[in-house]
Amino acid sequence: MALLPILEFPDSRLRTIAKDVIEVNDDIRAIVKDMFETMYDAPGIGLAATQVNIHQRIITIDISDEKDEPLVLINPTFEILDVETDKMQEGCLSVPGFYEDVTRPKHIKVTHLNLEGNTCQFEAQDLLAVCIQHEIDHLEGKLFVDYLSKLKRSRIKSKLEKAHKLQAS
Repeated sequence: MALLPILEFPDSRLRTIAKDVIEVNDDIRAIVKDMFETMYDAPGIGLAATQVNIHQRIITIDISDEKDEPLVLINPTFEILDVETDKMQEGCLSVPGFYEDVTRPKHIKVTHLNLEGNTCQFEAQDLLAVCIQHEIDHLEGKLFVDYLSKLKRSRIKSKLEKAHKLQAS
C-alpha cells in the first residue's frame, strides 16, 4: 500500500471527468487500498479517485468515528428520494483548511459496484448522503467551492495559490 499525493484546488486535473471502471480486478482493488490509506492518513471521511489523479469512477468513504466502516463505491450513481435538503458544513482534502455550508438532498438511493464487481444499491441519509454526493461531484470534475459565491471561491483560490507558492519556495 502507498500514500497517494492529493491534488489541491485550483489544480486543473481536479476538473477531469472520471471514466467508468470497465472491470473490477486486482489493479482496481490495489487502487482502493491505496485510497483508503491516503484518506485515513489525511485524515478525511471520503476520497474520490480524481483527487489522487486517477480518473476512474472510484470512491472510498468511512464516516465512522472508529474508522472501521470502510465503504467502496465503484461507478456510483444516485437518485434523490426526498426533495428535502440539508445544509451542512463541508470541507475537502483538495481544499485544505476551508469549510463552508453547502445545501444538498438529504435522502438518496445509491447504485454502485462493489469490490467483487457486483451491482449493489442502498439508501443513504444525512452525513453519508452528503459525503457520497460530494465525492460523486469530484468524479464529475466539480468541487464544493463551485456551490459558493464567485467572491468566496476567488478568495479561497487566492489563499491556496499563495500557500502553494510558499511551499514551493
